[in-house]
Amino acid sequence: MKFIDEYRDASLIGKIAQNIQTSTRSDYTFMEVCGGHTMAIHRFGLRDLLPGNIHLLSGPGCPVCVTARNFIDKAVAIAQMENTILATFGDLIRVPGSHSTLERERSKGRQIKTVFSPLDAVEMAHQNPDKTIVFLGIGFETTAPGTAIAIKMANRKNLGNFMALSAHKLMKPAMQALIHKGIKIDGYLCPGHVSTITGSAMYSDFPEKYGVACVISGFEPVDMLQSIKMMVDQLEKKQPAVEIQYSRAVKPNGNEKALEALDEVFEPTDTEWRGFGVLPKSGLKIRQAYSIHDAENRLSIPEIKSLEDKACICGEILKGLKTPIDCNLFGTACTPENPVGACMVSSEGACAALYKYQK
Repeated sequence: MKFIDEYRDASLIGKIAQNIQTSTRSDYTFMEVCGGHTMAIHRFGLRDLLPGNIHLLSGPGCPVCVTARNFIDKAVAIAQMENTILATFGDLIRVPGSHSTLERERSKGRQIKTVFSPLDAVEMAHQNPDKTIVFLGIGFETTAPGTAIAIKMANRKNLGNFMALSAHKLMKPAMQALIHKGIKIDGYLCPGHVSTITGSAMYSDFPEKYGVACVISGFEPVDMLQSIKMMVDQLEKKQPAVEIQYSRAVKPNGNEKALEALDEVFEPTDTEWRGFGVLPKSGLKIRQAYSIHDAENRLSIPEIKSLEDKACICGEILKGLKTPIDCNLFGTACTPENPVGACMVSSEGACAALYKYQK
């Protein structure tokens, strides 16, 4: 199969792994900040192909995982409102809130619909003019343009009953926060999907200010091993830089039309990340010009004091301070069938990926 089998060629994978082995004896720690990369690392057993001096950490790359519990609590509160339909991506349905989940609320008869696109929610608003439709917008720069387009379309069609509750986040502030917290990171395996939107320029601070290597990687075994080799070569030469391995999808300037839509509809705002607390200018807030479609602005959402499960270490895993096997709940009290934390819910979560592929 063209462009799939080629990136999974066993002999080529072996050669790249051997090149990494012979390139350095220095200890390097690389972090992936994309849930797709986390899943691929476990699926293809990439850690087993690397020498012992190359360490991989999973970071805050799973959008469902980094979404704060308070957002889930707000979503539950909205679902309980009269004449309201909540539209959401499937991964959020089972994420635990303080007292409930969207799955549990749906079993009680609340109108909670799973959609594949925010445009499905716009159509829902058109078909149900007597109801309030609230779309739960989560994810990084990858999914935020879709929400922006949906808001623009609803505005153009005068669908005042369509709203979005935004938990969209920006990747760069979290990557900076990890370094500021003193976590050892020699290189970032930069997110491929996010970078198709943003381009490569947003990573330029990391080599210049922090001496951190950056390579934007694809998602196949050859992609990721080649990206690791590129980071090793940068560090061995003491010339950290930003490189694009995933050149078949990522361009230096990114997707300019998507960026224009983001800038038109959203503005940066301080927002809470699971495990990180509030990070300045790390979220996306709907601009005043589109406030009629802002659920936070339009709806009377009650003040909610969210409660965290103290036994769950998902926040520490997202910061690379701990791994799933450090959690006493992993594989026992916390499984994909009965998740305690968000990292076990999403297929891109570090706990779910480890449980599925290497349990």
